[in-house]
Amino acid sequence: MPPILLSAGLATGIGSLPHHDPMAAAASVLRLLPGLPSAPQLPARTPLEGMIAQSVRALPEVVLAADGSIERIDLSALNEPIVATFDPTAHGGLLAFLTQAQRQPRPPAFVKVQVAGPLTVGMALVEAGVPTPLAFERAGILVRVWARALEHIVAERLPESDLVLFFDEPGLVAFRDGEAPIDRERATDLLSGALAAVACAVGVHVCGHGDLRIALDAGPQILGVEVSPALLAHAAALGRHMEGDGWIAWGAVPTDRPVGEHAAPLWKNLIDCWCELTRRGCDGLRLRQQALVSPACGLAGHGVSQAERSMRLAREIGDRIHDQAVATKLSVGA
Repeated sequence: MPPILLSAGLATGIGSLPHHDPMAAAASVLRLLPGLPSAPQLPARTPLEGMIAQSVRALPEVVLAADGSIERIDLSALNEPIVATFDPTAHGGLLAFLTQAQRQPRPPAFVKVQVAGPLTVGMALVEAGVPTPLAFERAGILVRVWARALEHIVAERLPESDLVLFFDEPGLVAFRDGEAPIDRERATDLLSGALAAVACAVGVHVCGHGDLRIALDAGPQILGVEVSPALLAHAAALGRHMEGDGWIAWGAVPTDRPVGEHAAPLWKNLIDCWCELTRRGCDGLRLRQQALVSPACGLAGHGVSQAERSMRLAREIGDRIHDQAVATKLSVGA
């Protein structure tokens, strides 16, 4: 994988937004998160743009209902090819984002795109009735196909922009709770295989209290996590990740409660977390210099103005991270 050339403190999004107008959503992201804008997913516009529906629609054996759920599985279609195409309905947010980014006076240096991870897709297929071994086999293949397709379309439409591709894994919560249908070794292999399918920078977003160990063992260059006291138990693993030049996208803007108008309380929470991680052995310099920032999760459940406020707050926190990273470099003569 290539080295990451990002700047400390870049703010980005997790993906989902509440907008119904794809062009408005794309314009909002490019305006509020200019350093690392994230292609929006718009499940409020159509359920077919939901994370699972958007992915499994490429499986020939899956028949989707109008509400985006898996209506039935036709295993007789397994021999047909998996075709990842970017449909204006299922990928309205992404296509609008690429169009808007092309129209910028100067295309973004970096863009972030996300895809459902293989563990989350595998569990959705198991729930729909696919036998467990087959479900995760198909999920692994499918996610690699989508990852390569996303890499290709971004390179084609935005040749001057570097891609950061995130794999969203809310399914990691099941592994932490001991409710997953496959073992940890198999899960790590599946996720690692997805990360290795592309040549761009790759990350894994761990939702809520998902299993960080599987995400880290899979070898992402960027780990997306919510700022929480629960992270302190993983100080050693996070430290090793950063020592290996890995980055962390800190979900510093909560998405499960009101956040107010000002970044100061959120900044304090992040600094408190960093201070405690430093006391537990993490390198304080790396914590700042290898840090991105985002809302904790997607923003589809918010109103448009609330979602935009969350992105604005993330950018304000990112500016503070950048200032601290520069200051710490100067203080050590870097």
